[in-house]
Amino acid sequence: MKFDVDWVDAFTDRAFGGNGCAVVHDAARLDDETCMAFVRETSLVECTFTGPSETADIRVRYFLASREIPFAGHPTVATVAALRHRGLIADGPLTLETGAGIVPVEVSGTSVRMTQVAPTFGARPDPGLVASVGGLTAGDIIHPPRVSSTGLPFTITVLRDRATLDSVRFDMDAFRAYLDALGVHGTDVMEPFWCTLGGATSAGDTFARLLMAPPSPAEDPFTGSATGAMAAYLWSEGLIDSPTFVAEQGHGLGRPGQASVEVLGPRDAITGVMVEGQAHVLMSGTLHL
Repeated sequence: MKFDVDWVDAFTDRAFGGNGCAVVHDAARLDDETCMAFVRETSLVECTFTGPSETADIRVRYFLASREIPFAGHPTVATVAALRHRGLIADGPLTLETGAGIVPVEVSGTSVRMTQVAPTFGARPDPGLVASVGGLTAGDIIHPPRVSSTGLPFTITVLRDRATLDSVRFDMDAFRAYLDALGVHGTDVMEPFWCTLGGATSAGDTFARLLMAPPSPAEDPFTGSATGAMAAYLWSEGLIDSPTFVAEQGHGLGRPGQASVEVLGPRDAITGVMVEGQAHVLMSGTLHL
């Protein structure tokens, strides 16, 4: 079998910035093991596999090296950019069928704006337990962390400053204890998402990191789904004054990424989160299976 493939850097307008994703076209029918093996072959965090949909314009499946997940942000930007690059879609509105529901998208050249689903908020894990996953202490966290999701759940954790964020180091044993406490082994709950109020550059309003457990790469350069969850959390908790801001991530990896973010609705009744970013198609080819 042969499949068209595009390798796209998302949340950037240049090669080797943001976060890469390999988009395999018309391949949603592939079995899970093949999809995960392909992700491992690329050494990327995530890859997508597209196909026809009965409920939206296009179906998108999202895979980590370890499992399928319902939704992911930078792969959504990458997928739509790849479709636009190949002339399979035009500028304008588009809907995607994902495991988290229908995601509306607006395309304009190399810019992709997705409207992530209305947030859900879950447990408030012990700050000390969360902190230990990053080799920190509870005093490094300035507000109670909370499991938050706009399609994929993360424990959003706001740290006191950039130096603390830079010092985060992933502790696998502490991560297992964290999962035990939440009772979420084998679910879609992801690693804690660490963020600060204040960007990596003068253009940014937030800066964040996501350190990941094996077999994924050690750190995700830009996490669009967590950015949406973070935005909903910050707005609902009263930690930001405006529902619109610029999120930054990946600068410490030499892969700077940026997204324009807008939380929709009042703090106590958020209806969705718009996350917009650029994309650069780095290379295209054929997958032989």
